[in-house]
Formats: sequence, structure tokens, C-alpha cells
Amino acid sequence: MTDLNAIQPSALDQLPDRDPEETAEWQASLDAVTKAAGPHRAAYLMRRTLERAEGNGIALPKLLETDYVNTIPTAAEPSVPGDEEMERKITAWNRWNAAAMVTRGSKHGVGGHIATFASAAWLYETGFNHFFQGKESQESPGSGDQLYIQGHASPGIYARAFLDGRLDESHLDNFRREAGGGGLPSYPHPRRLPWLWEFPTVSMGLGPLSAIYQARFNRYLTNRAVKDVSASHVWAFLGDGEMDEPESTAALALAAREELDNLTFVINCNLQRLDGPVRANFKIVQELEAQFRGAGWNVVKTLWGTAWDELFQLDTTGALVRRLREVPDAQVQTYQTRDVAYIRQDFFGSDPALVELSKLLSDDKILECFHLSRGGHEARKVYAAYKAAVEHKGAPTVILAQTVKGHTLGEGFASKNANHQMKKLSVDEFKSMRDLLELPISDSQFVDGVVPYGHPGADSPEVRYLQERRAALGGPAPARRVHPVAPLPAPADKAFASFDKGSGSQNVATTMAFVRLVKDLVRDKETGKRWVPIVPDEARTFGMESLFPSLGIYSPKGQTYEPVDRDQLMYYKEAQNGQILNEGITEAGSMADFIAASTSYATHGEAMIPFYIFYSMFGWQRTADQMWQLGDQLGRGFLVGATAGRTTLTGEGLQHADGHSPVIAATNPAALSYDPAFAYEIAAIVKEGLRRMYGEAAPGEDQNVFYYLTVYNEPMPQPAKPSGDGVDEGIVKGLYRFNTAESAGLSPVADAPRIQLLGSGTAIHWVLQAQRLLAEEWGVAADVWSATSWTELRRDALEADADLLRGEERIPFVRRALQGAEGPVLAVSDYMRQVPDQIAQWVEQDYSSLGADGFGLSDTREAARRHFGVDAESVVVAALAQLARRGEVKAAAVKEAREKYGL
Repeated sequence: MTDLNAIQPSALDQLPDRDPEETAEWQASLDAVTKAAGPHRAAYLMRRTLERAEGNGIALPKLLETDYVNTIPTAAEPSVPGDEEMERKITAWNRWNAAAMVTRGSKHGVGGHIATFASAAWLYETGFNHFFQGKESQESPGSGDQLYIQGHASPGIYARAFLDGRLDESHLDNFRREAGGGGLPSYPHPRRLPWLWEFPTVSMGLGPLSAIYQARFNRYLTNRAVKDVSASHVWAFLGDGEMDEPESTAALALAAREELDNLTFVINCNLQRLDGPVRANFKIVQELEAQFRGAGWNVVKTLWGTAWDELFQLDTTGALVRRLREVPDAQVQTYQTRDVAYIRQDFFGSDPALVELSKLLSDDKILECFHLSRGGHEARKVYAAYKAAVEHKGAPTVILAQTVKGHTLGEGFASKNANHQMKKLSVDEFKSMRDLLELPISDSQFVDGVVPYGHPGADSPEVRYLQERRAALGGPAPARRVHPVAPLPAPADKAFASFDKGSGSQNVATTMAFVRLVKDLVRDKETGKRWVPIVPDEARTFGMESLFPSLGIYSPKGQTYEPVDRDQLMYYKEAQNGQILNEGITEAGSMADFIAASTSYATHGEAMIPFYIFYSMFGWQRTADQMWQLGDQLGRGFLVGATAGRTTLTGEGLQHADGHSPVIAATNPAALSYDPAFAYEIAAIVKEGLRRMYGEAAPGEDQNVFYYLTVYNEPMPQPAKPSGDGVDEGIVKGLYRFNTAESAGLSPVADAPRIQLLGSGTAIHWVLQAQRLLAEEWGVAADVWSATSWTELRRDALEADADLLRGEERIPFVRRALQGAEGPVLAVSDYMRQVPDQIAQWVEQDYSSLGADGFGLSDTREAARRHFGVDAESVVVAALAQLARRGEVKAAAVKEAREKYGL
């Protein structure tokens, strides 16, 4: 009988072995196989045993790597429906025109990339012919599939659109030449070609991240019953070198955790990045397989073409498979360019079993395998991988397709380290390519050394076949559509007007005011369900916990646990139809959410109203590249930089103190940037944003914009909205007079020196204190203006300058607003002076500014403001100095004020 007390827990799982003798027998069997047949046979048996266990549903840790062979055996490959020879001809035309387009453009110095599409042509063509649903798809009407095209492959997509009749030769000849109109953008840019491109994918790394969140947002729309897009599939085409970008793999776990089987990554593993091999001394396919398997993805490797089938059948010892696993990527690249003698010696000569195997192979067979035959270059192999991907349930799929960069472009291109920078082929190289692709292009068509475009004719069998396949799949792809839907009805004025009366004696932070406004708007019967609140795990910081029980936090699993705060009024509620996207600590993921939601009006024909609220310091500074992507993708919605400003976030310090987000926001032409001071200003801006982006836009008004609002966590009195005409216009345009010295009840003496104080955001409160100090202690009358948007004032002024050059005279709004205002102007904000200085050149009065330049620091608000010289007393001294320079107060008053306030 086994002595249980003598049994020690296994280091493997910490469980006592209930039958050590049985365990010892299994271990002895493994030892015997290793001794008799060698470690390779033992490893093979172990893998097969684990494979059987997984098939039987036995819970075991998965292997992170499999052999360097195709996941789908040749015998298990389905036949490709349709006419494979016709598809070969179509692909040949597209290869030719993609290369011709870039080569012809090179004479203008605009460049372009040839080698990427050459390697990936079959990855795209197989999808277009058999898988990618168009917008008229019966399965997913109005939505279709979402295609994230690898940016460097864009010439191939243009070439297909040319064959399809959606582009003509003049378009191709204006590749990368857009200034004159009618040109084609370098990469997928919806803002530049909005009927074709749907998703920007350059900068690299943003495509895979966005694809994951797009697939997740599709589930969100379906689960919330906004629109059933469960049949839509998201395809992301990526380069193996691109996977080094941190954004490329940042959300792999999310995709697996939420079982996004509506998502497929297709990674073109040509083993080369921009300057050479991806993993020169290692194997990128194996690394990616382990990474994706570890994250919980289904992995399909499509590495070798049919020419390799004979080699694998002859490999009775496993020596070939072992050799393929150990050869580093750079050596595989070298085999592509070397002769058969080198391959026989270097690859096969390393193992006696391989030497014997190679004797059975002809030179032509070896060259075919090592130079040409890759899984990503064969429609049958790619079709099998795609079919397996769309049929797999319960997890997203990644297809690792091995190709040759520069395939079919000739010896001067294929697998050369420099091919990413090679922009053209010679005439002789094109003629060789023509012969290889069997295209009916004669030598006489090369006029004056210019390579011709090729087209079989609008009524040719190739074009008819292409169009028939796309019609069967729901229309052309890629394609972007803005569906003709009615503007969203404006919410009732009550939600906005409730802020006009102010907060009375209650102190309210503008962050709270914004959250309260949204809470009212999501109750709207017409548009309430279209709001998409997005927050990166700081909802309680921003006072949003009141939305938890009423809106619910989205989770595809619902709530499978009992929340710890279940007895509280504002408990943590998750639901499958939850409205809030509470993302965890990921600003990049939250921005990807925002992009998917903000472009749903085009992607799915469903206008959604996202607002993404975040630490302002960690928005534009951290994810500004995604905000350019948002502008490119023509997104609409509200970005809210909370805990804004350099001095309002007490104690947090340098990395949290935002003194520059409006500067970065100003660089984005699609961003309308506002720094509201009061709750009623927020209401007016949001109301205007809803009208402009989702309602009845004015003639010539661009709806494809997004709003950036900075809001603060400092509770302050919220005044009533001033009466009088022009306040709403001023709030939207960026500037209005909040009060005068007289209306503030300060009763300045006759002929008192006067100054105009402009403040934005939380700075308005220091300015109001300074207004009182100037009147009561220095006899100076100050009028106070609220500058809701320095950036919009500047843009309006720049447009006025441009109008003047065209002979149309128009006074900029900022000059018009300040016209007749007495005295100099002093502008103050909680940001670096560069923010208010945006308008300086258009202000006719003497102009100066105060701001919080430099790094932030940890301290109280009061101490921080004194440090940066933006508190009320510092504003008073700066105002006196400005008046003293004009001779309107005595110079001694400036020194006296400094001493009085301890500055």
C-alpha cells in the first residue's frame, strides 16, 4: 500500500501523486523510447499524445510552437471553388499594373512600394474572390466585412480597382500626386479617397489594434441591439515586421478573452522588414505562433507550397522538419537567391539523412521548392487557411503565411534586403515579368521606354469573372459608404438649458458638469442609446460611477459574479448589453474603441455618439497618432480631457500635470479644441457639436470633425449664463465678454485705467479674483472675457487671412469681438503661453500672456499657481506692468504690488 505521507507534491502542479507507480511506468516508457529511437521520436510521440488529449477535451497547457510546417495538411485542403486559371490571370494583371503604377510614378520622384504586394498578391486575391463581403452582402447588409489593408500593398488594391473599372489610367498615373485633384493617396487614407478606403493602416501598428477593437465594437452593436452585425468579419492584413510595433500585439489577450471569432489577422511573413530580415538569427513565424497561441488565438500556419509535398513524403526520419525548424530566417532568405549547389551543401548537407533525401531530388525540384513554392503564393493553400479561419469558433484566428518579398519581380528584387526602397523595374525586367506571368503585352507597347498599363478589356472574361465574384459577395471591396440616413434629432433643450442658471452656492467641477450633462442626454428617447461612454478605468475619478447601474458596463459574458458593492446604490454592474466601455488601463485601446464608434455612421450606417474621457495628460501626449488616424478615418465624437491643466491636479506631479494638450490638439485639423470655463459653456459646446456632427450641418460645413474639451476636477462656483446677444456665438467661436468692471459691481472711478483680461478654463477664476483686486486695491477697471477656444479663434483668423489673399476681405472674429475694447489685453490660461499666444497677431490692442510653462510639480493648487506665476496676484502684477508700460499707472505700482503679494 502506498504511504501517502511519503508522497511529495509535484513541482508541476503542486498536487500529490495518487499513483506514483503508474507515473513511474509512463516515465520509464518515455525513457525507453528516447534510448531506443532517439529524442526526436520521443518528442514526436509526446506531441501526438498532447494533440490527442486536446482533441478529447482534456485540460492541459497548450504547446506554444508546432513544427515549421503547414497547419492544414495537403490531404485536408478543400478544393478552391471557381476557376483557378481565371483567378491566376486576374492576379497576373494586378501584379503587372501595381508594378507599372509605381515605376511610372518614380519619374516624378514620388516613389511607392512594389515588393510588398508582389509577396501578398494571393493573400488579397483569394479573399476578394471568395471571402470578403461587400456592403450589399445578404449576410451583413450595409456593413459587409471590414478590411484593414496593409499600407505598403496599396498599389495592388488600386490595380484591382483599375481592372474592375473603378479607376482609370489617369488615376493610376496620379498615384501619390494628389495636389491637382484626382490623385491616389500613398496609403489607405479615407479622408483623401473616401469612397474606397475605409480604414487607415499607416502608421504601422495602428491597423491591428484598431481591427481588434472594431471586431469587439461589432459585437457591442449586436449585443446592444443597435444593429445585428454578427455576420461581419474583420480582416487585418499585416507585415511580420509590423508586429514589432507595441500596438500590434497590445490587445491580443482582449480578442481571445472575448472570443472574437469574427476577427482574422493575416500576417504576410516574407521574413523581411524595411531594411532586411525580421528575425535574421531566429524565426519570426515560430515567435509569432508562440505569442498568439499564448494569448489564446487559433493559429494557422501556411508556409510551404505544393512543391514541398514530395519532400515531406520522403522525410521518413523527420530530418527535413527538424532542419526547417533550425534554419534561421536570414538563411531561408539566402536560399531564395542562391544556386542549387549551395542549397544542396548548406541545407541538405548538414544531416546524413538529408543528404540521402536530396539524392532523390532533381535540381529543378530543389530550385522550385526553395525559390518559388511558398504557401502564401498558392490560392489552394490560402483558401484552406481562410476557410479554416472563418469556420473556427470561440477564438480569433491568425494566419501566418510565408511568402517571398518581391515575388515574380525577378532576381533583382526577390528577397533582396533593399527591395523595400526599390521603386522601379527596368524595361527588360518588365518583359521578363510579362513572360513569367504570361501576359499578352507586346514589345511595341513599350513606347519611349515607358511601361504600359495592361487591361484585358472591360468585357473580357477576366473582368466579367472578377465582377461576378464581387457581385456574389455583395459588391466591390474595399469600399466606404456614408449611408443616406436622416440626421439625428436634437435632444430637448431642457438638458442644455438646465446649466444656464448656474450652481448657486454649490461648488461644481466642470468634469462633474459634463458627466451630469451626458447623464441627461443618454435618457433621451431618440438618441440616448447611441451614446457610447468610453473610459480607461478611471470612471470613479471622473465621477461617472453613477452611470454604472443605469447604463451598465459592457461585457460579452454579462456579470458572472456577485459584485462586492451589490448593496450600494451605485454598484458595479456589468451586462451583455451594457453601454459603458470601461477598458482597463489602456488609453490606446480606448482610442481604438472611440475610432470604431465614431465611424460607425459609415462602417455600419449607424451613427453613434462616443465620448471618451481620460486624464488629459495621457490622451494627446500618449495617443496623438491615433487621433490623426481618427481624423483620417473621418470620425465624429467628443474627446474629453479630464483633470486638465498644469495646476489643478493637486499633488500628482510632473507626469500628470497637463500644460500642453491644447497645443497638440491644435495640430490636428479635424479636432475642434475647447477649454470651457463654466458648465453652461460645456452645454453650449456639446449642443453645437451634436448639431454639426450628427444634425443639420450648414452649407459648406464639414461634419467630419471631432471635439476636444478640457474639463477640470476643481470644484468652483458655476455662474449663471450672461444675458445678451452673442454669448452662444462667442462660446462656439471661442471668445465672449463675460462681464465688465461695471457689471461685476466694482464701480471703478471715472477715467480709471482699463485692461481686458482673457481667461480660459479654470484660469477664469484667477482672472475674476484679479479683476476684483485690480479695482479694490489699484483703481484699475478690468473687463473679463472667457476664451473658450484659442485654437478656433486662430483658425478663423487664418481663414480670414487666406480670404484676403483671394480678394475677399473679412475681419477675423477675435478682432471683431475685441473691437473698441479699451486698454491692453492680458491673456491667461493653465497651459503654456503658446496656447493663448495663438491669437496674438490678430489682436489690435497691446497683447501679453501668462501661462504655466515648464514641467509640472507636486504641490497644492495655490503653491503651483504661485510657482508658475498664474495666480490672481500674479495676474494683477502682470496687468499693472502692462499698464505701466503705456504710462497709465505709475511704474512704482508694479514694484509695490510685487512686494505686497510676496512675488
